[in-house]
Amino acid sequence: MIRNRNYANRPYIVCHMMTALDGKITGPFMRAPETRIVDEEYERINETYSPQAWLCGRVTMEENFTKWHKPEMDETSPVYPRTDYVAVPDAKMYVVSVDPSGKLGWTQNYVDYMSRPRAHIIEVLTDKTSDAYIAYLRKHEISYIFARDDSLNCTLAAEKLKFLFGIEVLMLSGGGFINWSFLQDDLVDELSIVMIPVTDGETEYRDSV
Repeated sequence: MIRNRNYANRPYIVCHMMTALDGKITGPFMRAPETRIVDEEYERINETYSPQAWLCGRVTMEENFTKWHKPEMDETSPVYPRTDYVAVPDAKMYVVSVDPSGKLGWTQNYVDYMSRPRAHIIEVLTDKTSDAYIAYLRKHEISYIFARDDSLNCTLAAEKLKFLFGIEVLMLSGGGFINWSFLQDDLVDELSIVMIPVTDGETEYRDSV
């Protein structure tokens, strides 16, 4: 699905997902041997787009990168203005974390993932984020942008990612809530689905920001 649009104000956004045959995008099937094989094809396709960033929601980040670590915040830290903060303006790659309330416990300002270039973290926040969490991000030199007051504005977030960080191609990589939010705002320009030859009988599914 490719649309002819003007991308002067935001990145070209590709929703690039790996799914089971029954449509699941997370669950026990992710540990299956078949999944490991398909991972390589997923990464090969990802590279063909030459993206400058990839984006996931909070739960995806907790499950795969912070491992549910809680941020160690200091309530006596300085109060910073609620303006966007660019810690690294020229990273080779960025990873964008949608975290509206400020809950992720990062311990460094980058992510190493498979064969991708080391990615500097950008947190997408709202005004629900505490002053202590903002100070926590500053301490770790993690970039952040504000995308509205109390709920996520995907259009505003996309525009800031291009204006502040020069991101021309953004890979949207879930979870389901985040993907749907971008789709609702008519921001998905292309859909790329890589299917794993398995099905998953898991009945519980978490996907929240």
